[in-house]
Amino acid sequence: MTFTFRPLDPLKDAELLHGWVTHPKAAFWMMQDAKLEDVERTYMEIAADEHHHAYLGLRDDEPAFLMEKYDPAHRELAGLYDPRPGDVGMHFLVSPTDRPEHGFTRAVITAVMAYLFEDPAVERVVVEPDVRNKAVHALNEAVGFTAEAEIRKPEKKALLSFCTRAQFEKAVTA
Repeated sequence: MTFTFRPLDPLKDAELLHGWVTHPKAAFWMMQDAKLEDVERTYMEIAADEHHHAYLGLRDDEPAFLMEKYDPAHRELAGLYDPRPGDVGMHFLVSPTDRPEHGFTRAVITAVMAYLFEDPAVERVVVEPDVRNKAVHALNEAVGFTAEAEIRKPEKKALLSFCTRAQFEKAVTA
């Protein structure tokens, strides 16, 4: 599988994203009731934010997933943990499909992590999925994340987890 990334275009990609974030399988994305305008607004705000970036992940040039990266010292986790230099926060969402492909989501998270670690300034990836999202916890563990603590965010109880470059490399070469 060949994955590439391009910056998300909030207006051009909003209709596609709307279908993804409102799909029942995207319940943990917390946008189930979003209208198209809500999705446009959310991603326009991200596009204007120097500490938060959204990318469309492409598989063979076709949209396949969404990836967001953010500075956890300024967004999402600000004040909830002690950030280190080189920390980057991440979210990802695979497009819904009627024909699930075994191993696809794991391939996506592996590609996302590799993409983030292409930046030599990135030392550690930080995630904070909902504590109930057992599927993503297993995926995170498969690429090297270690759960540190349950934390309370305004919108959810989250499992704060970290993955260093060395942990990722060990997990994907094992």
